[in-house]
Amino acid sequence: MTMDTDKRLAISLFLIRITVFLVMFMWTLRKFLDPVHAGKLFAKYYFIPGLNEVMIYGIVALQLVLVFAFLFGIAKYWTYGLVMLLHAGSTFAPMTKYFAPYEGTHLLFFAAWPMLAACVALFLLRDKDTMFVFKAGGSSEDAPPSEKEA
Repeated sequence: MTMDTDKRLAISLFLIRITVFLVMFMWTLRKFLDPVHAGKLFAKYYFIPGLNEVMIYGIVALQLVLVFAFLFGIAKYWTYGLVMLLHAGSTFAPMTKYFAPYEGTHLLFFAAWPMLAACVALFLLRDKDTMFVFKAGGSSEDAPPSEKEA
């Protein structure tokens, strides 16, 4: 007995969503557990210096809400899109590290590229990602705002 293509695709997208969530959750948790390190990241890679702990905790709390909404497939257009954009920022921000891949732990930064590709695939195929998603009536929430009216 073979599985049909839609079922295999749904399983694959679910596995991508779970693993992207795991990475994003661990990164978010790290910021929560070590706000000083998070402040350095925001200053160095995102050009947002001078954040105090309260601001960092606020940003991290919002990021936690986002990654859990992503995990449960809530408002996929927005959550998958934001996760993709956040990860794209994390991928492109340390660009100089890619030019010296064998210095220190720079080689690890290359792992961001397949994850970015996974985020893009998940965003583009979000309507096919149906396994274990929260549905709040209808599928219009998964469409871009311009498609809702059509």
